Amino acid sequence: MVNTKPVETVRSGGLPLAALNHISVVCRSLESSVRFYRDVLGFVPIRRPGSFDFDGAWLFNYGIGIHLLQAEDPESMPPKKTEINPKDNHISFQCESMEAVQRRLKELGVRYVQRRVEEGGVFVDQLFFHDPDGFMVEVCTCDNLPIAPLVPVEGNAILGLPPAAPACKRPAATLRPAPPLPVPVAVSAPVLSAATLPPAQRVPAKAAGSCVGEVEAPGIPASAIRSCPEHACMQV
Repeated sequence: MVNTKPVETVRSGGLPLAALNHISVVCRSLESSVRFYRDVLGFVPIRRPGSFDFDGAWLFNYGIGIHLLQAEDPESMPPKKTEINPKDNHISFQCESMEAVQRRLKELGVRYVQRRVEEGGVFVDQLFFHDPDGFMVEVCTCDNLPIAPLVPVEGNAILGLPPAAPACKRPAATLRPAPPLPVPVAVSAPVLSAATLPPAQRVPAKAAGSCVGEVEAPGIPASAIRSCPEHACMQV
């Protein structure tokens, strides 16, 4: 359902980070949120440190974690959002089949908003929907767009941009041209005619379709006997 690709870390002078580890979401009902992230998004509940003195749950899949925190006072949380606004805060997941995602959301009765973005002839499809607390989730095909840094990145070490090939530093004088290929030499097969054979080994000329003068000689391979594909008679 979700396509993940290995990403090479870009060293750009910022903090020495490695990867996204998890996102944390405060929820009104821990049970409802666990069910959503497990059954809708496919996350798997994992062991959570027992030293925590507050309710919560950890889930993991697709290389990242979801940490759910039970609100201490659910009634004090902001009202749940009802309008799905693609410009709102959200987490986004890449998918392999947008059709399969739509079909699953309809089966589960999850309301969503669909958008399509076009950039230079490349299309990106997006689906937006809410978790039980109104936190927005996106599923998209965003990796259709190539990643193009606005500033040079050392070695192009970023997803979608292969490293630049190193230039050859050998002096031109040391580069020797490849030797020429040998020229094939044609070797003519011996020409045989009726006049070169004893009378006992001569055979009558073949019917139409073969050349007059073509012969069959015992002990001589057919490849050594001259034929006339143009049906022009040999001089005998």
